[in-house]
Amino acid sequence: MNIVAIHNDSPIDEVSETPSPANSSSNQSSGYSIMPPDMPTQKGPAGILYDFNDGARLFLPPGEWHAQIVDADSGNILFSCDSDGGWITSTKKYFVNFGFRIWKRGQKDPLFEHTLDLKNRNVMISFPVGTLGDLIGWFPYAERFLHLHGCKLECTMGQLIIDLFREQYPDITFSTPETVKTQKPYATYRVGLFFGGDLDHQPMDFRQVGLHRTAGYLLGVDPTEERPRLKLGSTRQIEEPYVCIATQSSCQAKYWNNGYGWDQVIDHLKKAGYRVLCIDREATYGQGFVWNHIPYGAEDFTGALPLQERIALLEHADFFIGLGSGLSWLAWACHIPVVLISGFSLPNCEFYTPYRVINTHGCFGCWDDVNINFDHKDFFWCPRHKGTDRQYECTRLITGQQVINHIERLRQSLKKTA
Repeated sequence: MNIVAIHNDSPIDEVSETPSPANSSSNQSSGYSIMPPDMPTQKGPAGILYDFNDGARLFLPPGEWHAQIVDADSGNILFSCDSDGGWITSTKKYFVNFGFRIWKRGQKDPLFEHTLDLKNRNVMISFPVGTLGDLIGWFPYAERFLHLHGCKLECTMGQLIIDLFREQYPDITFSTPETVKTQKPYATYRVGLFFGGDLDHQPMDFRQVGLHRTAGYLLGVDPTEERPRLKLGSTRQIEEPYVCIATQSSCQAKYWNNGYGWDQVIDHLKKAGYRVLCIDREATYGQGFVWNHIPYGAEDFTGALPLQERIALLEHADFFIGLGSGLSWLAWACHIPVVLISGFSLPNCEFYTPYRVINTHGCFGCWDDVNINFDHKDFFWCPRHKGTDRQYECTRLITGQQVINHIERLRQSLKKTA
C-alpha cells in the first residue's frame, strides 16, 4: 500500500540544512499555494523532528529506529518500518488524524508517541490566488475547521479576496503568499482542485463531490455547502427594478454558446419592466478568432471595479443570471436568486439553485467526467466534440425560451414571498 515515502539518506549533521521531500524553502509559494517549511517545525526527544505540514512528516536522526504512522480515528497502522534515520512522510496530504509512534529498535515501549492535536496550534490553510468563485465556495470550510479544532488559523489567498473577507472573519489571520506571518506552523493544508485522479491531495475526486464541497472533504469537516459572509447592507443606488447578468468566462465551454439566447432573454426582461445590468469585468473577451461581446440591450456596468461595488449592485438586484463562473458565486453569496446556465458541468458541481439551467438532450457534463482532464491552456476546450458540428452543443442546445421559463418560475416565487 503506497501510503508513505521514506528517505534514509540524510545524516544528522545536516538536519538544519537538508530540504524536505517537497524540495521547498520555508513559506515559499508553488504556483498558488504555500509550501511546507524545509524541516519539520516540532521537536520530539532524541533529535526527532515532526509536524503535519503537507501531510505527516518525520525526520529521524541517524540511529536504529522503528517508526509507525497511524490513522488515529480508525486505529489503522498506515506505515511501519525500520529506519536508520532520515525522512518519513505520508503520501496523503489532506487532513487525516495522523499519529506517530517511534521506538528505539529492539525496545518494547515507544520512545515517542504523538497524535495530531490542533487546539491552540498555529495552522495554515493555503488557497489559490486569482480565483473568485472557488474561494467563495471554499472559504466557509476554513471557518468550520477553525471552530472544530480551536486552532490559531492563518489563511493565504489573493489580496482581492482578502479584502472581501477580512472584516467578516476577525478570528482568522489573512495573508498573501508573499506576506505569510506564521513562520513555524504545526500543520498546513492546501485547498485546490487536483486533476488526473489525484487522491493523494484530496480524499475524493472533486468532480464527484462538487467544486466547493471538495474543500470540506479535504479539511475533514462537514461538507454541507454554506455561503460565506460578505459586507452587505449598502444603500440602493438604482431606483428602478433591475437584474444583473454576467456573460463572460475563462474558457469558451463555459459560455452560453446559443447565438440568440442572451438577446431573447434581455428582450423578455426589458418588456417585463427590468433594467438589465451587465457586470462582467470585461465587455469583450475571447481568444484568436472568437470574441464574446456584451449582449445587445444590456447596460454596460463592466470594468475592473472593486468587488465591494459589485456586491452593492448585486444585493439590490431582483435576481442574477450567469454562467458557472465567479460572479454567479458572488451573487449566491449575496443571498439573491441565481439563474445559472451551464452545460459543461453537472448541477452538483456548483451551489444549489432551483433555477439551474441544463439541457440533457445532447452532450453535457464533460467537466465532471473523471475520465477527462480539463486543459487549462486550451481556451476552446471541448474534449468530446472539438472541431465537429457538435462542439459546445451542451450550451448551444439551451434555448432562450428554456432560460425564460426558469426566469418566469423565479418571478412567480418572488411574487409569493413579497
